[in-house]
Amino acid sequence: MLDIKLIRENSKLVKENIKKRFQKDKLKYVDEVLEKDKQYRKLLYDMEQLKHKRNLVSKEINELRKEGKNIKKKVLEAKKIPEKLKGKEEKVIKLKQEIKELLCKIPNIIHNSVPLGEDHTKNVEIEKIGKPKKFNFDVKSHVELTENLGIVDFDASARVSGNGFFYLKGDLARLNQALIRFGIDFMLKKGYLFVEPPLMIREEVLNGVYSHEEIEEMSYKVDGEDLYLIATSEHPLIGMFINQTVDAEELPLKICSYSQCFRKEIGSHGIDEKGLFRTHQFNKVEMVVLCGAKDSYKFYDEMLNISKDIFKQLEIPTRVLECCSGDLGDLKAKSCDLEYWSPRKKDYNEFCSLTNMEEAQARRLNIRADDKGDRFYVHTLNNTAIATSRAMVAILENNQTKDGEIIVPKVLQKYLGGLKIIKKRKR
Repeated sequence: MLDIKLIRENSKLVKENIKKRFQKDKLKYVDEVLEKDKQYRKLLYDMEQLKHKRNLVSKEINELRKEGKNIKKKVLEAKKIPEKLKGKEEKVIKLKQEIKELLCKIPNIIHNSVPLGEDHTKNVEIEKIGKPKKFNFDVKSHVELTENLGIVDFDASARVSGNGFFYLKGDLARLNQALIRFGIDFMLKKGYLFVEPPLMIREEVLNGVYSHEEIEEMSYKVDGEDLYLIATSEHPLIGMFINQTVDAEELPLKICSYSQCFRKEIGSHGIDEKGLFRTHQFNKVEMVVLCGAKDSYKFYDEMLNISKDIFKQLEIPTRVLECCSGDLGDLKAKSCDLEYWSPRKKDYNEFCSLTNMEEAQARRLNIRADDKGDRFYVHTLNNTAIATSRAMVAILENNQTKDGEIIVPKVLQKYLGGLKIIKKRKR
């Protein structure tokens, strides 16, 4: 959410930014919010005038009373003022909410380093990490591999929960836990505070991180409660600070967490009928940073390097894509995706996303810092450390053998009691 003052003083910049995002249908919101802001400020001025008048009339009544003169006319005039004030106050409250709703529809200003492009096809490759392996046999999908090894059951999960769920068995379940423990240990070594968040959040928090459309598309609502299942632990981590002011000396706040996540995924991507890549329920280790504006992109680079280090250690061929202007969500000022190499598809697939929202998210959630009386909105950044289901897909596909077994990455072997190869599960 942008500062109304910025829109008021530089609407041309805001409109140019919308055009750079290829969202011309949102240009109308700038004019609408400016008109309502004009009405809002006029009402505030009128209210101040009425309060001033109320004070004058009260003073006149006191003077007339002292002089023994008739105060009936002035008393009648004074009685009308509160009613007028109440009417204007109601309009102010309504306008304030309408302005906030419009501000939430106006996209954040993109960072000047963001490449211009209409959609994801214009994203720019920054770097490749590791070389894809060459196989002298037909590469199997992770579904075929895991079912042949007897370490997953998609049919049972479909019977119990429907598509988009899974049962992990034996060494695959252990591999999932190994990835979680590795991710947490890695983040702790980088100086991040580990937090276990609640798995449900209130709508007030969700409105600060998602649009109404995203809530409808992604979030599971708890029937009869003001609660939603979390789609990512980023949301309750940021939500910890809603309507809070932190001491600027405490910045940066560097937090990591592990949680299960839940998504309806009603949109264009859909859900895998059978598989681990896109599911309704998954596990994720997440990282979040709250900081001042001057350090914002220093931590963006730090978080990117953390992700690159994680996937280097997992020995997964990876590339980094800079998201273009048309592929940025409205709250994002700058973002990049990390993608793993799929030898089956002979292409890269996303499994990590880094975002700097600058102060847009903090404005929506009212998160500030206090520097000896000088208050400012913090910058918020978030990044996936490891989404374990996608990491498992990457490991399964890239580390398969001709016999259909899976070589465990060296860095994970200690979490699996020294296990080096995942073989067919014995019944």
